[in-house]
Amino acid sequence: MNTPLVTLINPNKIHPPITPYALDILTTSLEASGFTVEVVDLTFRREDWHVALREYFRDRRPLLVGVTVRNTDTIYPQEQRVFLEEHREIIHAVRALSDAPVVAGGVGFSSMPFALVDYFGIDYGVKGPGEHIICDLARALADRTDPSLVPGLLTNRGAGTVVRTPPADGPPALLAAERPVLAAAGFGETRDWQVNRGTAYRRRGSDPTKVDNLEYYRRGGLGNILTKNGCPFTCSHCVEPDAKGNRFARRGIEAVADEMEALTALGVHDLHTTDSEFNLAVANSKALLREIVRRKDRDHTSPLHRLRLWIYAQPAPFDEELAELLAAAGCAGVNLAPDHVRDDLLDGWKVTGKGTRFYTFDDVVNAVRLTHKYHMLSMVEVLLGMPGETRETVRECVERTMALDATVVGFTLGLRIFPYSPLGMWCAERSAGRVPVPGVQSNTATEPIVIRTARQCSSPLAYERQFMFEESGAIRPLYYFSPDLDEDESTLGAANGRWLRTVEFLWDLIPEHDVPRVMLPTAPGLTEHDNNYADNPFLTSLVHLGYKGAFWSHWRERDQIMRKAALRGAD
Repeated sequence: MNTPLVTLINPNKIHPPITPYALDILTTSLEASGFTVEVVDLTFRREDWHVALREYFRDRRPLLVGVTVRNTDTIYPQEQRVFLEEHREIIHAVRALSDAPVVAGGVGFSSMPFALVDYFGIDYGVKGPGEHIICDLARALADRTDPSLVPGLLTNRGAGTVVRTPPADGPPALLAAERPVLAAAGFGETRDWQVNRGTAYRRRGSDPTKVDNLEYYRRGGLGNILTKNGCPFTCSHCVEPDAKGNRFARRGIEAVADEMEALTALGVHDLHTTDSEFNLAVANSKALLREIVRRKDRDHTSPLHRLRLWIYAQPAPFDEELAELLAAAGCAGVNLAPDHVRDDLLDGWKVTGKGTRFYTFDDVVNAVRLTHKYHMLSMVEVLLGMPGETRETVRECVERTMALDATVVGFTLGLRIFPYSPLGMWCAERSAGRVPVPGVQSNTATEPIVIRTARQCSSPLAYERQFMFEESGAIRPLYYFSPDLDEDESTLGAANGRWLRTVEFLWDLIPEHDVPRVMLPTAPGLTEHDNNYADNPFLTSLVHLGYKGAFWSHWRERDQIMRKAALRGAD
């Protein structure tokens, strides 16, 4: 007896390619629930994706089509490139080729799910981890029961109406009473119950109907691994507690280690963690590292001996034991996210769920010191332009982070504003549907930017739309740049003003001999000098030449690499 087919589509066309881990997660869960699953990956068919879809749907009649939306845009403040139009074009092509209902999900999608269900014109949406909800949806369709009864599912009822079925445990009562629009959107829910904790997700290579992890690695993409989902902290610019859940959902240590061993056996040796931050819930992190070391010590033929691990981390907790375990497990590099050096800017910004800071700049110094001691590379990422930022705080931040002697320091100027991030809600409160907020900007704005609060909106859809679309429907992502920076009045007063004087100031602060180890914003928004990932000239050169590992690990040699790539192209 044939089992029902669920088709999963990756519409992400940016390069270097990013392995669509979400589709391996969904495939594992759907197959365990008795469904046949096939993946249509358009990353490697981005020039002829129309043909790829026509070829696939010519003889397939799936029960359900799922689309992963990893990113709505690059979130890079100078370029401000949005992917939604090309994603919608792909979805419309799918709908013309198949009468199967379409559901979308993913972290980017989850940042504004009601608005995107409406914009894409799809049947269903999933906010947060989707591996259980998509199985429930597929089962409802197979059994011909009402899919809109699936807990947590968003359903498009047409005419600009998108509703969400409450999860089984329901939204928090206080939130439901005080902020009905936010409660309807699922803001503040834990959603950790949606994560498969005990099973290793199945990772494949060379199967044309599944995610080809090995091909992604060959073409410059890192392998990826999830050790836990969600985050209980409330950092002002971050969407992850809302998009993934506001508690840690720790996966089983054995399951994660099995998955890492399977990937390295496949030939994918460079793995990057996809946790919000690897070292939060640090006891769990250390337990995983000990398991990796144990397997390496027990079996000298284990493919884990070829593991090169790359992690995202906060400056704390990061003690000597963690550094030693990381090195023993095979960690090659640590990407630290202190965001700034000034306590007065970070207080209330980088905080726990209780509103307290969880590190100081001394912790950053200590973490970089430990990476040096244990022969791991380090990158320190800084966010400039947050509320209260001035020319002098920028200068201090640059001087103190450059003195760390990290392998690479990256500076981003400007902050992406999302509907359910604390920054987004703060901007909405200040605007209150009446006045533009100083510092809120979009390169594509054609009118003053005014945002209503959730209380002022009739629905989550109406609230979310403001953060990506103008009233006319034109795409207009929102960013924040501190209005206290030294910019012209014409820049500060324009909805599409660009903080270019600050970009120039940043470049002037870096001595010429330090430029090789620094990522700096550039006015064009996409050059070999900046750290924007999508189709970056330096990164595509790395892929062309066969480099592996985190792209920043090769940053200091980018001039030589670019010259080598140019010569290779000439050949």
